[in-house]
Amino acid sequence: MTDADVRETTNTDETPASADGAVEDHTGAHAVAVAAAHGVDTMFTLSGAHVFPMYDGAVKADPPMRLLDVRHEQTAVFAAEAIGKLTRTPGLAVLTAGPGITNGVSPITQAYFSGAPLVVVGGRAPANRWGTGSLQELDHVPLVAPVTKSARTVHDPADIGAEVDRAFTEARSSHRGPTFLDVPMDGFFESRSITRPRFTAPARIEPDPDALADIGVLLAQLKARGVRLIDENPRIGAEGCLVAFVHPSSANGVLLELVQAKS
Repeated sequence: MTDADVRETTNTDETPASADGAVEDHTGAHAVAVAAAHGVDTMFTLSGAHVFPMYDGAVKADPPMRLLDVRHEQTAVFAAEAIGKLTRTPGLAVLTAGPGITNGVSPITQAYFSGAPLVVVGGRAPANRWGTGSLQELDHVPLVAPVTKSARTVHDPADIGAEVDRAFTEARSSHRGPTFLDVPMDGFFESRSITRPRFTAPARIEPDPDALADIGVLLAQLKARGVRLIDENPRIGAEGCLVAFVHPSSANGVLLELVQAKS
């Protein structure tokens, strides 16, 4: 999907919109539509009842969103993390409540350290039964907050469009990384009329040509002295490593000054 395609995408199903642009549908369908607007075409998951509305939204979307049902939640999140790392479009993993989400913590952590854009949408025990020991009841947010850019619970189904859009926007913004949302089961099955957010691809930031020329000269000087710059931090990318290496405020800036002094 190109940026132009993404900008034109506002609805991914055949549900008619009202005159003010609002669409009536269940929460899962709204979440899928917003994800599709961000360029997502595949949902990685392991089937669980807490997130059934997401599957319904995926198969009824136009065009349908591809569902890849794996045999362990860890696999689903690792696959979504790989999509994000390779394409820079956030991968989408959908996990059921409780052990479904705890099984995904390792790959979420991997995405956090590798800077891979990833959105994990989790099920959650029903809000109207919270605290009674409902099926797989667990407060996930404190578990994943340390290894995500943001982690939130969508308490009001009317907020689903804005919250999913926010999760994808945060995941794909520098520095890229994973975000997490969970939705109570009773809220997931509710219908709401909402205006689905539009996604507009951010404008590309063009580098300063004079700065590029200066960097080229500096790299040539380093190469002549046998220094090699290796990108070991994909979270910030080669460009981030280069800035950290040559910026005068960094420790490496001292090395750069020595190179310049001997040139």
